[in-house]
Amino acid sequence: MKDSVTVNERDVILNSINEGVFTVGLDWRITSFNLAAQRITGISREDSIGRPCSEVFHANICENNCALRQTFETGKPVVNATARIVDNKGFIVPIRISTAILKDKNGNVIGGVETFQDLSQIEQLRKELQSHHTFEDIVGRSPAMMRLFEILPLIAESSSTVLIEGPSGTGKELFARAIHNLSPRRKKRFVAVNCAALPDALLESEFFGHKAGAFTDAKKDKKGRFALAEGGTIFLDEIGDISPALQVRLLRVLQERMVEPLGATEPVKVDVRVVAATNKELTKLVDEGKFREDLYYRIRVIHLALPSLKERREDIPLLVDHIIARYNRLQGKNISGLSFEALTKLMGHDFPGNIRELENIIEQAFVLCGADIIELHHLPPELRPAVVTSTDNIGPMNLRSMEKQLVAETLRRYDGNRKRAARDLGIDTSTLYRKIRNLKIENPERDGRGRRR
Repeated sequence: MKDSVTVNERDVILNSINEGVFTVGLDWRITSFNLAAQRITGISREDSIGRPCSEVFHANICENNCALRQTFETGKPVVNATARIVDNKGFIVPIRISTAILKDKNGNVIGGVETFQDLSQIEQLRKELQSHHTFEDIVGRSPAMMRLFEILPLIAESSSTVLIEGPSGTGKELFARAIHNLSPRRKKRFVAVNCAALPDALLESEFFGHKAGAFTDAKKDKKGRFALAEGGTIFLDEIGDISPALQVRLLRVLQERMVEPLGATEPVKVDVRVVAATNKELTKLVDEGKFREDLYYRIRVIHLALPSLKERREDIPLLVDHIIARYNRLQGKNISGLSFEALTKLMGHDFPGNIRELENIIEQAFVLCGADIIELHHLPPELRPAVVTSTDNIGPMNLRSMEKQLVAETLRRYDGNRKRAARDLGIDTSTLYRKIRNLKIENPERDGRGRRR
């Protein structure tokens, strides 16, 4: 009777805990399963007791990285490991796991215990917080991006022509689409034209269309992109690459809001908002006589300058999470993120290809990564450190040297300006001073205010 009461007391205690708890014997069969475990997995206690835990607890770490097996092998508990399980309805549930060994009163190992916490609400909260750093499909939390997020709705409400300037790969078309999607024209078409992708003769026909018989292969009438975008928005990407002759025709369209298809005798009125973009310095092209000054001022009614990725490094972790989530959906994987070493390497990279380059890096890592975490060796060869033949340098010193290199490079880039370097690294200035001291980083020759030390 006493043993029965003890068992009941144990069950009461286990069932009062909000975390899932189950125990296994040395044969890996489940010996107890509390109410929280039943709620999280969707599998009843009756259906669980006596079954192998791998048949009940469908976690992504079961086969290759089982936390409980690791505890049995090392004798050490696992604390707060993250994993994902599939419940009885087929839904993926993020969890946090801790494990320990069970011993009898004589110290003999008789099994193991695993506790797990449902992180679904925390995950949802993280997504909601992350949504505050997105705008349409644009991701960012840096001051430069937040300023752009603030003015985009105001720009979208107007009908003024917009010029978006920024390096290749910074997402100019995403901004153009956001302007269209937020505007009163959103129910009409968004038509994109890459001005650098077509020869001039074809580009004119693409812009304005043609009538049947206008040239040898013109068998029937064709609407141009301006006509297709009627009532909506036309996006002229890489506008700095169009020829002087086409610049004249485009200027006329912007002035008169009329297009004249090739072979037509009468112009056609169009109601289209124009958003143009370029990765070139149009003012320089104007000075060199390669781009018409009057056209430049026609398209630059509203001007957006997009920062390069190295100017918004604090957005890199956020972008990485966003890209990983997308590739998880596309490739059916469940990669949770990057290791500290891999993220440190990305944070120190200058990204000449900007966000497009970052996407390519993550896509390659997805192909090479067969685990839950993208490691340094999954990154492209140019981002990996030189192979170390000695094992003396493997371990914490690698992380320390990477951190030292990142901090020193950031200080050098800002000519020793501690405040700007700290802001770039996403840390307090006092933290930066402590890192400089602890990592034994030599002070730059200048202090960031133009004065030699």
